[in-house]
Amino acid sequence: MRTLLPIALVIAVTLQADPLAPRSKGRHEAPVTVYEMADFQCPACRMFAATVLPTLDSEYVRTGKVRWVFINLPLTSIHPNAVAAAEVAMCAARQGRFWPTHDLLYRQQDQWAPLPQPRDTLVALAERAGVNRAKLLACLKSGDARKEVELDAQRAARSGARATPSFYIEGGLLEGAPYTPDPMRHLLDSIYATRTHTPPPR
Repeated sequence: MRTLLPIALVIAVTLQADPLAPRSKGRHEAPVTVYEMADFQCPACRMFAATVLPTLDSEYVRTGKVRWVFINLPLTSIHPNAVAAAEVAMCAARQGRFWPTHDLLYRQQDQWAPLPQPRDTLVALAERAGVNRAKLLACLKSGDARKEVELDAQRAARSGARATPSFYIEGGLLEGAPYTPDPMRHLLDSIYATRTHTPPPR
């Protein structure tokens, strides 16, 4: 983990009081915030989402210790469908269905990733996640979601992220997906203890 100057990994101000809320988990006031910078077509991101994130969610997010924020970093040179998937996820977020869509996109990655035209499949997956089709199509047509994805990618790049997944955690950048929760546990426990003046677990 290398230390960086603090950056604002936030979207341009919208009418929402907290524009990141639709794709965040956990208390806004949590002592620790993790920005996960990921690509929906990235196999390592899929592995992390399926095997490590659920444990971290249970132990840190749901207990109020950590706020988890998803930031798009589509690696378009190797993942041609990543932006299309991210757009669908951002439109789903506007309907309060980001996380169910996030989970389905990763679970069904092998289905849509190789398609030359993935839009219909991605829309169908979002519908399965409870997204209203008409509102989703209108959102995609407007182009606002694409701009949001592009801004995410620019700000993630400014943080120093070059690979996915990467994690910006309270001033530092951690690159690469841990294969078990333990490396992230040690880091989060240490930061949480510092922030709350609580001894870390032994």
